Amino acid sequence: MPASNLARLVRHHILVSTTAAGSGHPSSSLSAADLMTALMFGGTFRFDLSNPGYPNNDRLIFSKGHAAPLFYALWAAAGAVSAEELMKLRQFDSPLEGHPTMRFRYTEAATGSLGQGLSIGVGMAMNAKYLDKLPYRTYVLLGDSEMAEGSVWEAMASAAHYRLNNLVAILDVNRLGQRGETMHGHDIKAYARKAKAFGWDAITIDGHRLEACNQAFAQALAAKDRPVMIIAKTLKGKGVSLMENKDNWHGRALKAEELEQALREIGPVTETLRGRIAKPLARTPKTYTPAAKTEPIGPGPMSTRKAYGQALVNIHHDFPDMVVLDAETSNSTYAEFFKKAYPDRFLEMYIAEQNMVGAALGLSRRGKIPFVSTFAAFLTRTFDQIRMSQYSHANIKFVGSHAGVSIGEDGSSQMALEDIAMMRSVQNCAVLYPSDAVSTEHLVRAAAAHQGSVYLRTTRMDTPVLYTKRDKFKIGGSQVLRRSPHDAVTVVGAGITLHEALRAQAELKKENIAIRVIDLYSVKPLDTATLQKAAAETKALVVVEDHYAQGGIGEAVTAAVAGAGTPVYSLAVTREPRSGKPQELLDYESISAKSIIETVRKIVE
Repeated sequence: MPASNLARLVRHHILVSTTAAGSGHPSSSLSAADLMTALMFGGTFRFDLSNPGYPNNDRLIFSKGHAAPLFYALWAAAGAVSAEELMKLRQFDSPLEGHPTMRFRYTEAATGSLGQGLSIGVGMAMNAKYLDKLPYRTYVLLGDSEMAEGSVWEAMASAAHYRLNNLVAILDVNRLGQRGETMHGHDIKAYARKAKAFGWDAITIDGHRLEACNQAFAQALAAKDRPVMIIAKTLKGKGVSLMENKDNWHGRALKAEELEQALREIGPVTETLRGRIAKPLARTPKTYTPAAKTEPIGPGPMSTRKAYGQALVNIHHDFPDMVVLDAETSNSTYAEFFKKAYPDRFLEMYIAEQNMVGAALGLSRRGKIPFVSTFAAFLTRTFDQIRMSQYSHANIKFVGSHAGVSIGEDGSSQMALEDIAMMRSVQNCAVLYPSDAVSTEHLVRAAAAHQGSVYLRTTRMDTPVLYTKRDKFKIGGSQVLRRSPHDAVTVVGAGITLHEALRAQAELKKENIAIRVIDLYSVKPLDTATLQKAAAETKALVVVEDHYAQGGIGEAVTAAVAGAGTPVYSLAVTREPRSGKPQELLDYESISAKSIIETVRKIVE
């Protein structure tokens, strides 16, 4: 069966499906059709069609997710997608969406926001080489436009550092982006120089010569200790004269009359033709049972960031699929405790947070439970990766330390004041904010057990221990720490502000003013029942948080009790922070015990 026949069939599928849809990216798909046909059906790619989740399958990621018509056409040529299904491309009830999502059973990760696929591939390749010890390879199709994204080069550096010779990047250099020529146009040597400078082997080819493609993949299989980038010179819209190597055809489908001409140009096809994909090797993932180890937590004051690191050690025996990633901050996030206890399950990702999150997604998709930690302020630069991870049904535990103005002298650049708003906006991501060492350990365990992504916010300052190991903490819960039949006001705190609320309660008690104090450690989902009960039983709710008001805890609580008619007062960071002592900053932002006391007095009066 000549591979050229399969390539023509793939082109046919691309054209007819996008014309039927009336939209899509046929030109970007056609440029890589020969490359990817050679990969999948030339004996290089190994995959069990009947079992997409099989651990030994090679992994295929379309970082240039807009080439989804090619992705689906390849699986159709393999016999996994019917012609009828292809004709439903981009329809509401079809799993063949405009960019690949998990609704399509052969999608490894949702893509479409450019510059992310290679990082996901890094995580999958790390899993194969260092964790599961399996022979599968990870292939990532990249577009030349996305090579301008910094996250790609973060991934390039990481892959070279970890000697991921099981990772193959396939760069489709078709010269034309969405609105004209790309940075390097057809200068494939420029890409090769960059790839080699980053420690990769680079292979340059004509991406429309099937024999050259097959030779390049064979060469990639022989890589010893470096990742490989196959850099292919291609033509956008290859095979269709109307669009081939022409601008302004990005994201445009052919009209019906144009399709007829295009199909004549690519030549006759046998629609029943099917390509054969090589079977994967049968290997068993390496078994791993971590030894139980213990890091003592409490009884004295301790920061929640330190308790986080100790909790990782304490729970790993119960969650052997855990792997911890950190962005060169492990001596501040205290992930270093885990690194010292279980060095083979710790991955240093250096100061490349976007790649760290992408790699964590790759690990998550291969069945691991990644804990990803850095300063919470620096997680904000990864929001696109976090946003996209939700569409891959990620199971990632994000941990941001040094949150809020209470970090003190380091100043505003290090203070996470937007992170709760960011993470609350991610669909199905739980947001947890412990206030002491014991609750931190409980919530780290709850995060590990939770199926789905979680954000855990930790603070820099030491805080007193409030709880015991007997106390219960669940996602969606809260703790009522002070309560009386005569409570006038409810004060809601979390993290550092909970301790300010407790100080305020003790002072107000001397004035015979009783307040209820709630530890709202689960910011999302909220313990709505407890909040609504407090709204019904007290005059007002005062929410105090070390975070900006917009998108913060105050807005969440206000929405939760909106129907009660009880006023909600929000004490949040409203002024531009500066360097200073933690208590100075809490006072300056009016989120300290002093401000709580003043607010409660005004309400009572």
